[in-house]
Amino acid sequence: MPMDQGELSTDEVLRRDIPWETYMTTKLITGTGLQLLRRYDKKPENYKAQLLDVDGPAYAHVFVSILRDIFKEETVEYVLALIDEMLSANTKRARLFHDKSLADEDIYEPFLRLLVKGNWFVQEKSCKILSLIVSERPKANESALANGVSSSKKEITPITDVVNRMVEWLCTQLKTPSHPSRGIPIAINCLATLLKEPMVRSSFVQVDGVKLLIPLISPASTQQSIQLLYETCLCVWLLSYYEPAIEYLATSRSLPRLIEVVKGSTKEKVVRVVVLTLRNLLHKGSFGAHMVDLGLLQIVQNLKAQAWSDEDLLEALNQLEEGLKVNIKKLSSFDKYKQEILLGHLDWSPMHKDPTFWRENITNFEEHDFQILRVLITILDTSSDARTLAVACHDLSQFIQYHSAGRIIVNDLKAKERVMKLMNHENAEVTKNALLCIQRLFLGAKYASFVQA
Repeated sequence: MPMDQGELSTDEVLRRDIPWETYMTTKLITGTGLQLLRRYDKKPENYKAQLLDVDGPAYAHVFVSILRDIFKEETVEYVLALIDEMLSANTKRARLFHDKSLADEDIYEPFLRLLVKGNWFVQEKSCKILSLIVSERPKANESALANGVSSSKKEITPITDVVNRMVEWLCTQLKTPSHPSRGIPIAINCLATLLKEPMVRSSFVQVDGVKLLIPLISPASTQQSIQLLYETCLCVWLLSYYEPAIEYLATSRSLPRLIEVVKGSTKEKVVRVVVLTLRNLLHKGSFGAHMVDLGLLQIVQNLKAQAWSDEDLLEALNQLEEGLKVNIKKLSSFDKYKQEILLGHLDWSPMHKDPTFWRENITNFEEHDFQILRVLITILDTSSDARTLAVACHDLSQFIQYHSAGRIIVNDLKAKERVMKLMNHENAEVTKNALLCIQRLFLGAKYASFVQA
């Protein structure tokens, strides 16, 4: 595709003069169509608005007929620009294409054809227009129309086919954009409109579209990238109402990415849509526990301290804070801790760094002759996972700090030599926590046994 076709603007296209009379002579448009076009074309916007208020469905019919019957690129681009201009001024005008006077017209097919056969300008406009026409369709006869059943004598493209073909095109743009800078933004923009529809959510999840959104969830700085980020997060928010999509989000890196965005964003609309998404996911599966592990509570509390004007955002932050506190209460139990230690794979879950957990549970470590402490020390020998080793060293130093005889017990269990070996570990997180543990052991230098050791 030549780049200049991709760089066309609506204004440039609308400066063209289209020979409508020639099309009537060759019977490609009707006399009525010609009259409507003469009245409308090149007129001021307020005058066009009046014409659309009176004869909107007739104009929708003329535009669809031209796109169906005329294949000259300049004319196709011109009519798409007219429709785009009309819908950009008022998106509700997309309902004109669903007027009963167009019941015998397959309003979708011309746009679907152009979506795959046109140049970039044609594809972009067709997708944008089609997204609005689909989203503004009446839902009353949905089940019949989904199967291609209508009162029309002509064959009408079933809405399920329309949605599936659109979703396929949108996913293709996210994978291999037809335009280097506009392919992905237009796809996300249209998805943000279409994913309000349950039918679109279903189709998008079925073709594994959710994974294509995840890489786009990352902090943004320029105005253009902020808008793309916002619309991507809007898509994720819409999908957070759909269970099969939630299942995919749970197994992807979407949560850490969303939290990274909300932590670093100053744009209220971005913060709002991410917080609303997190609120939706809080009580789904293991999301709540994962949010706590990722330190979301502190981030939410920091966000609450900022001056936001949006009441929905403030309410969502309060609900998120309360929900996270409940999750922390559930998670910071000694049983949960024991389970993690016995499995031998440790991570920075909240209890490890929670002073209240250590104060309230320190005597529980004495159960079964310090069984859990012994397993923790064994992990220092047996594990090759850097995160596990770092957490184990950290927990030993916590035990030393909070148990009245912690230094003596840890030394008697021969932990010091094992920790000292880890001070030369290649991982900085491991060496840092091993050093902290050794420092706490030697803080008891007043005990003779430690000095001699």
